[in-house]
This record gives sequence, C-alpha cells and structure tokens, in this order.
Amino acid sequence: MASGLDGVIAAETILSHTDPIAGMVWVRGVNLPTLASRYGFEGTVALLWDGFAADGLEREILQHALGLARIAAYETVGTWLPLAAGRPLFEGMRIGLASLPDTAAAADVVAALTVGVPALLRQVSDQPPLAPDPALSTAADLLRMLHGRTQAPARVAALDTYFTVMCESGLSASAFTARVVASTRTSITASVLAAWCAFTGALHGGAPGPTLDMLDAAEAAADLDAWVEDRLRSGQRLMGFGHRVFRGNDPRADAMRRAMQAMGPGAGRLAFADRLEQAVAAAIERVKPGRTLPPNVEIAAALLLDAVGIPREAFTPVFAVGRSAGWLAHALEQQKTGRMIRPVSAYVGPPIG
Repeated sequence: MASGLDGVIAAETILSHTDPIAGMVWVRGVNLPTLASRYGFEGTVALLWDGFAADGLEREILQHALGLARIAAYETVGTWLPLAAGRPLFEGMRIGLASLPDTAAAADVVAALTVGVPALLRQVSDQPPLAPDPALSTAADLLRMLHGRTQAPARVAALDTYFTVMCESGLSASAFTARVVASTRTSITASVLAAWCAFTGALHGGAPGPTLDMLDAAEAAADLDAWVEDRLRSGQRLMGFGHRVFRGNDPRADAMRRAMQAMGPGAGRLAFADRLEQAVAAAIERVKPGRTLPPNVEIAAALLLDAVGIPREAFTPVFAVGRSAGWLAHALEQQKTGRMIRPVSAYVGPPIG
C-alpha cells in the first residue's frame, strides 16, 4: 500500500488535472496561465462551479452573486465575532464557518470567509469590521475591508492572481476531506468546515507563514551559502523547497511572480528569493550530488501575500478564501455521485487468534 495514499486514485473528477512532468495545471480543460490572464478568480470559480452550484455560470454572474453574499455575511458577523475575541485566528475562523447554516449556498461560504478574515484581523487591533462593497471583486473587497481603503490596482491584481491559481489543486488533503464529508450527504457547510480543519495543519495550508519566517532568517544570515548548507547537512527542513507533486516548474509560482513584478517596487523581496533559490541549488549539489530541491509555490505565495499587506498570521485564512472555491467544487461534485466514500484498512496489529 502506498504511504500517504500516494498514487492511489480515490475519485474521478472533471474539475482539474495536474501534469507534474509538463509543469502544468488545467481547470476543466483551461490551462492555468490562461486562467490567470483572462478568467481571474471569479471567472475561474464560475468555470469550476458551472453545472454544480448552478447552470450557465459566468464571471459577471458569479461576481454579482458573491457581492450580494458578502452583504449578507456582514449582517451576521455580529453574531459570531464576539465569540472569537481573544482566540487564535484559526479558531476564530472555525467559529465563523461553524455559524453558517446548513442551507448556505456555495457563494455564501466563500463570502463568509471573505468578510470574516478582515473582520477577525481588525478585531485584534480594536477596529470594527467594515461593510463590504458588493460592486468590487473578491480580492479588491477583501483588501479594502482589511486595510480600510481601496488598494492600488496592481495590488488587487496580485491577490486576484493568487486566488485564481490557488483555488483548485486536485485531491489535496483538504479537498479530499471535503469529498469524504460531502459523500455522507451532509451539507456543503459541514464539508468546508471539515476541509478548513484539515487545511490548518503545518504540512498543508499552514506553510506560507513559516516560509516567510525562513526567508527572514536566511536574509539575516551573515553568509547565505553557509547558512543554507548548514541547514541541509543538519537535516533541517527548508520551508518553501520541495513538493510532493511538482518536481520542477510550478505554473502557479510563475503566475504569482509575474503579478508581483507588475507591482514594481512594491513587489517586496523577489530579488532575494532568487538569490536564495540559487544558493539552495548550489548547496544541494554539494551536500547531496544528483539530488534536486526546487522551490515550491509557498515562496511565491508568502512573498505575494506579504507584498499586498497580509499579516503572516493571516496567510492561511486568506489562502482559504480562494481555496474554499475548490473545496466547494469537490464537495458538490462528490454529492452528484450519490456514493459514500468508504475505503478499507489493512490490519497490521498483533496476531489474531
């Protein structure tokens, strides 16, 4: 049996396909660079949800629906936000999601996250939540509700690219969790809440924050090459390097880098990230000749979220705003099969009988 179910086909899907060798992702037949350049987040979600959440979904229709759903989500913030006061951000988000009714539609769930994340962050600094603007895109409104003012177009475009390329990633741990829960014929609200719980682990959606911490430590090192080699020789993990699926080029990272480059001086530490990647490539060749340790999408994600002003403790909840669209697509697709997921286990305990 494959450890971690690597290579095991657990579902048939029309949602997305990843080719690790070619370094490409397709969402319902559309390649990721096209999604980033032409569809945007709302267009990509419309593509994912079409035929599941509704028929004939298009970008404009979905953006309008998400805008109205944010207004409804804001009207309920007062019922759960006080319960999250003083709690860690992850717990606060769990409370917010748990407050959704089982009758919530897919747009309601994404809207709850879009409104809830800025509200939680503003509560920490004793600021009241801001009402959403339904005319804006998801990325634009989240940044406005967080920072208290409309953000520069390049910043909005960067976050929109992030949401677009990260919203669907096949059967990740959280997406599989959503499918398992949905297969029991429970609500999509319960499915997304379960997916969020899986997502908060350090090996999954919790990775971008520690990746930025690692970049801080590397940048502070007196000798970058020596710092990298010491970590490799001591067996310490280099956050942001290595991936269980992609072994080289990750198109999601490429799209995010282009979005950050469009920000100009506001793009943050892209130049240093390039230096670090070169140092890691050289060090791995010295320490483990013939092996590679390519950068993964988490470095680009951490740099982008930092560049648009997201606090690192909020990286995972903001990530979940976009990824929730994929969880919902998997949950809705699984419900259509009408079959409960019920794998078997292999007994490896003490001898029986």
